[in-house]
Amino acid sequence: MSLEDFLKGRSELAAAENPKAYRKQEAIWELFTSECVYFLDQLMVLKEVFLTTLTDLQMRACLQDIDSWRLFANLNELCLVSFGFLTSLLRVIKEMWTNPDSYSTQSLLELLRKAFSESICHCLQKYCLNYSTAILYLDSLKLREDFGSFVKWCERNEQCRRLQLKDLLVAPLQRFTRYPLLLKNIGKKSCSEAEENTIQSIVDLVDTAIYDLEGKVKWLDNYQKVKQLKEALVWLPVWEQDKRAHVPENLKHLLKAVTLENLVSHRSLLHDGKLVLIENAKMHEVYLFLFDEFLLITKIKRSKKKSGVVESNPLRPAAGQELEFLLQESCSFIVLDQPISLDRLQLKNIDQLNATASGLPNSFIIMHQNRYQQCIGVFILQAQTESVKKAWVSEIEDAISSLLKQDCQQPRVRNSFLESSQI
Repeated sequence: MSLEDFLKGRSELAAAENPKAYRKQEAIWELFTSECVYFLDQLMVLKEVFLTTLTDLQMRACLQDIDSWRLFANLNELCLVSFGFLTSLLRVIKEMWTNPDSYSTQSLLELLRKAFSESICHCLQKYCLNYSTAILYLDSLKLREDFGSFVKWCERNEQCRRLQLKDLLVAPLQRFTRYPLLLKNIGKKSCSEAEENTIQSIVDLVDTAIYDLEGKVKWLDNYQKVKQLKEALVWLPVWEQDKRAHVPENLKHLLKAVTLENLVSHRSLLHDGKLVLIENAKMHEVYLFLFDEFLLITKIKRSKKKSGVVESNPLRPAAGQELEFLLQESCSFIVLDQPISLDRLQLKNIDQLNATASGLPNSFIIMHQNRYQQCIGVFILQAQTESVKKAWVSEIEDAISSLLKQDCQQPRVRNSFLESSQI
């Protein structure tokens, strides 16, 4: 209900008496009613229709292997925090209707500051950090007939209002990003500059929490992706990389390389995707991984074992979903040659004239140099489209620039590979 409809027949607050104060009350009322919708139609539906049903089934020895935390995270805590905020906010709103003085306004500001600094933001951050995992877990469970039946049965409940489980799971993320807008609206309709400044400080607090969360989500996503990738990378020994390097069987144990599995640990994966490598007048499909310090060119080895249909994760771009799909299909990535350190990499663009003459549209060249500026490797790579090519060239140039800038400020010493192993 709008504030006007709710106050019909009541004398607490009339729009005609103080229009400015009434507009402020409307903004506060919007925060309250939207929180009611979030609490009753989304959080409580998730809890009562899905989580409680799952708990009851597990007590009856059904779906006992389903991890409810991975799906719903701290949903119970979200419900308690939202309900507590609602009851406190309604109490303050009633105070402001009966006594629209500075004391009741101060009570509102203290409530908002305390709620967002001590509980709401922290609680939502915890939930949002688990959201990506929850969606992946939900996708993997959809292949099971028993779990699929449970979800369909719950979604038929009239309280769901034709919303699916995925639609409800994303609701806390959407609510988190809407809080700053609702608070700003209250600030704009404040009766004093001091009040507006206080509201703005609360908005800044929520914005900072969202910004911190974005960084944490990005870091967590990169950490999980690199952790999976580390197990999927295959590092060939030198005698398999270079056929000229003939090593007798009885001497191979002397040349066992230090394991390179940890090379990608604690690295940031900046960009990845499929390209075509032109090698010996033949075209080979390759998958490139651009890290913050080096580039890996790999060949995809597909597994015979298929894991079934994998739905895309809405949090990730198309390139991230492609890698996610390959990892879930148990594909491995065989590293060609060696990692190319970005400070030893030169990028050469193939213009349209030369691309047409050579029959290689959307192509570019990567040169690997040693510290004496000698070229020790050349890779001609072709993208599907000109836009994909431009994206790769831009990402590599930005990564090189960032690394060189970082080296000027603070030279790499620890966990860095400064020189080429082929020097």
